[in-house]
Amino acid sequence: MNILDQYIKSAPSPQNALDIFKGEWSSKLPAPLANFQAGSIPLFEDPRIDWAATRLGGIQGKTVLELGPLEAGHTYMLESLKAASILSIEANSRAYLKCLIIKEILDLKNTRFLYGDFVEYLRNTETKFDVCIASGVLYHMTNPAELIGLIAKCTDKIFIWTHYYDKNIISANPKLRHKFTGSSQTNYDGFKHILYRQEYEKALEWSGFCGGNASNSYWMSRNDILSCLNYFGLKNIEISFDAPDHPNGPSFALAAVR
Repeated sequence: MNILDQYIKSAPSPQNALDIFKGEWSSKLPAPLANFQAGSIPLFEDPRIDWAATRLGGIQGKTVLELGPLEAGHTYMLESLKAASILSIEANSRAYLKCLIIKEILDLKNTRFLYGDFVEYLRNTETKFDVCIASGVLYHMTNPAELIGLIAKCTDKIFIWTHYYDKNIISANPKLRHKFTGSSQTNYDGFKHILYRQEYEKALEWSGFCGGNASNSYWMSRNDILSCLNYFGLKNIEISFDAPDHPNGPSFALAAVR
């Protein structure tokens, strides 16, 4: 590789920045940048975040902790909802850099992106937040109950969107069942539950991979997720976006308040 290949000779544009990760984007940009080429998923206009904001008493003027921003689509929405500040933590280096690109081209002013493991951050922080947004991260954990417990220490309001394990649904789906290789009874901080091992397999070969930091993760059942939230004091729970037929596994969204 010649180092000069890393230079660009055209005038500055958002597309130049987006093309640093050409073919790796998941998200479609919002207006007025929707015509630029990135991904196809409308994460910058996600009704789940609007729903969460309503159920959690609004975002305006709130301090927000966002876990796993991916490409800053939800971050952009949280800024648009006038969050006072957003601390957004991303462990995937390529996703982190994509977030910084979005921060520049969409001029995000109230967000700070940190590069690191949010579980380690939560284990060590004493900072309290008004709201935590944990969309698309729980099912990527190797210890999902720990994540719920740690979040519960730093906030009284949480939004979660996640996949969950359902034996009947997953065993009936040939595209999913081979990814689950066993289950184990476990205990986190007194909360007893079952974990279901999920293998990433060929997904690890894509440079745009947006899963966890190990070759596998552990899913919880829907009931165990809800019971875990209750166990750690987040007992007022509303559920929406229930999708047992989601192609990547059954999923749902929830807003939980202490």
